[in-house]
Amino acid sequence: MIWKTRVTELLGITYPIIQGGLAYLAYSDLAAAVSNAGGLGQITAMSLESPERLREEIRKVKEKTDRPFGVNFAIGQHGRPFQHMLEAALEEGVPVVSVTGGNPAPFFEQLKGTNVKKLVLVAAVRQAVKAEELGADAVMVVGQEGGGHLGKYDIGTFVLVPKVVESVSIPVIASGGIGDGRGLMAALALGAEGIEMGTRFIATKECVHAHPIYKEMLVNGSEYDTVVIKRSLGAPGRAIANEWTKKILEIEEQGGTYE
Repeated sequence: MIWKTRVTELLGITYPIIQGGLAYLAYSDLAAAVSNAGGLGQITAMSLESPERLREEIRKVKEKTDRPFGVNFAIGQHGRPFQHMLEAALEEGVPVVSVTGGNPAPFFEQLKGTNVKKLVLVAAVRQAVKAEELGADAVMVVGQEGGGHLGKYDIGTFVLVPKVVESVSIPVIASGGIGDGRGLMAALALGAEGIEMGTRFIATKECVHAHPIYKEMLVNGSEYDTVVIKRSLGAPGRAIANEWTKKILEIEEQGGTYE
């Protein structure tokens, strides 16, 4: 079957599947494997401690694949400047960058005059519209089913995706709660032109930095085994339910803050 959407054409990939930017898990082994399989693999810049380390990781990807790949920048979640990291990525000739967790405007300013493809993760229609206005080439739309960092609104992926499709002219990529071909087909039926998957890729052998027990929990877990934490702090995120998440929820119930 030949897959052809604006996402595959934009990114130069065979299948409209993007590997999410998994903090402290998305390195060269996984990114290259996804790209070699026909999707778009990504490494996560802000998990690395310096521009030099990012350069090293980019070069490792290039040693393992000649297919397109991307670098993810979680610019609002690590509390440190991204400019030098982005400069390193540009100098290394990265073809695609994705932006999550912050305002992409200053990020895009640094990309002016380049041919780098720009993807932005959004969690609301207004964010998607703004991303298009700023020059995004495509938006990745994450609903409440997603793992990790989420938007502030309890809107499901398959409710949010068609609303975004109606509101922007650039390609829409569905993200959150998608882990197989059925999810891909459902996303395409709703007007998306590709999907982003994160959690599903953690359970692969190429995700070498994930602990085997963690992978086993992902594979054997059910829809009842995750919980959303830090909602009261304005930074909701989905995680596997455990003693740590239980403690966080207890602190939230008591009115706790980051301090």
